[in-house]
Amino acid sequence: MPSTSRATILLLGLALWSVPTGCARPRPTATEGVLVVSQEMQSSWVRNFNPLTTATAARWPTLAGIYEPLFVFNSVRTEYVPWLGVSYEWRDARRVLRIVTRDSVRWSDGTPFTSKDVVFTFELLKRHRALDRRGVWAFLSRIDAVDARTVDLTFSRVFVPGFDEIAAQPIVPEHAWRDVVDPVAYANEHPVATGPFTEVRVFRNQIYELGRNPDYWQKGRPYIDALRFPAYPSNDRANMALVFDELDWAGNFIPSVDRVYVARQPDAHRYWFPLTGSSIFLYANTSRPPFDDVRVRKALSMAIDRELLVEVALYRYSRPADATALSDGYAAWRDSVIAASGDWVRYDPAAAEQLLDEAGLRRDAQGVRCLPDGTPLSYDILCVSGWSDWVRAAQVIARGLSAVGVTSNVRTNDFSAWFQRVQEGQFDLSLGWSFEGPTPYLFYRWLMSSATVKPVGEATMGNWHRYGSATADSVLDAFEREADPAEQRRLADEMQRTFVREAPAIPLYPNPSWAEYSLARFTGFPSAEDPYADPSPNKFDRGECLLVLTTVRPR
Repeated sequence: MPSTSRATILLLGLALWSVPTGCARPRPTATEGVLVVSQEMQSSWVRNFNPLTTATAARWPTLAGIYEPLFVFNSVRTEYVPWLGVSYEWRDARRVLRIVTRDSVRWSDGTPFTSKDVVFTFELLKRHRALDRRGVWAFLSRIDAVDARTVDLTFSRVFVPGFDEIAAQPIVPEHAWRDVVDPVAYANEHPVATGPFTEVRVFRNQIYELGRNPDYWQKGRPYIDALRFPAYPSNDRANMALVFDELDWAGNFIPSVDRVYVARQPDAHRYWFPLTGSSIFLYANTSRPPFDDVRVRKALSMAIDRELLVEVALYRYSRPADATALSDGYAAWRDSVIAASGDWVRYDPAAAEQLLDEAGLRRDAQGVRCLPDGTPLSYDILCVSGWSDWVRAAQVIARGLSAVGVTSNVRTNDFSAWFQRVQEGQFDLSLGWSFEGPTPYLFYRWLMSSATVKPVGEATMGNWHRYGSATADSVLDAFEREADPAEQRRLADEMQRTFVREAPAIPLYPNPSWAEYSLARFTGFPSAEDPYADPSPNKFDRGECLLVLTTVRPR
């Protein structure tokens, strides 16, 4: 059955179940003080709590909940919150970053946390470059423990955005990791960590549970006794659990949320979907012709009816992307004049046809466009099975491309298979997210920096589309050396102009930061009325969900 039909049937069913009756089905698995969470879509769990490796996906909340970074970035307030680090300063003309770490922190086995653990973590990334997912050793030359609480990170060059990557790095304990033979493949099934939830109480194929750290450095916190994670293979299954009050917190797409979810328990069911998530793109693999031609990328973009896409796939929770591709998380940086200059994000099939003709991709007798050698343009659009919003978006895209003579089919893979293919560049077209940071630097770096381009077959954290721009390289390099806010703003404008001109990837819409939660058993979640942090459990890459995990409490 087509995905749209499945979604319609689900929506109709949930609407019938969600008639506000003043009561809800009893929660069969409710346990006092245990927060039930849905963040990952998996049919079964694999026990992995390695916060460093990119070889396999670690279970949530390994990066921010079990382990912790030096500083947490609050994207709502656009500020850093001291965490394992309490202060920092630039020294020696911004060539040395000094960080003072928090006193009286202990690892979950009782061993004191010291600056040596910070040094060990970063040196581990240096010895095993596959662990250096943030690329810190591209700009670091050494790290030293000044004393038990202080570290100096010496840069090989002035690189102001380097602080953002160092601040977000989860720290692991030297005494527990120094004898690990292969830290890249290490599953770390029994984590020793500093976070609020460090005890693996239960781990089975269909459910796991993390208990609170009784010696957590924030005294009295977390207020929650444990986190529980049932396995759901798709958004649809997770949404059923939400509607039937089997979940307390989720970061999922849910159709018609007011009718399907809120109306079932108006006093308890809440959501907040700020448009601060990473922008969602259609990535065209520029290592494969004809996607290396900017005319082709712009033509594909103009063949997409984004108004229809956000209506069908997202129930109008978002809006069509503009040509800068910046989400509301960068509202203070976006230049509206530059955004308006990018006409290639407007739906214009006639202009798309003209650009494809100019690129030499003309229609054959059957109306299919072909390469100059006669090869038909026929491509799969990859997305993740079970991600119903992505699947429907891909269907809208396929329809638009086919209308301009480019045959395309939607192909779904489970998350692991999809992620491997996009990381290794083994695709033609794929939906995908983008990368966020405190400034537009990181966002644009992973979209168009030559330094982030890897050979096809080599896994990479980002730049899955393999695009490098000499112009962008120059602007990004200048931003790296600049600390003056006014000059940073000027350079950010140049990044936007470059993106609009070169169209390295095809922006679709700013992703809502999905967050649904129930106040029936817990309180203290972020909301539009109390926006102390991003509300989504998906905001873990820079530690932000730690702000939620240490604030939410039982009623």
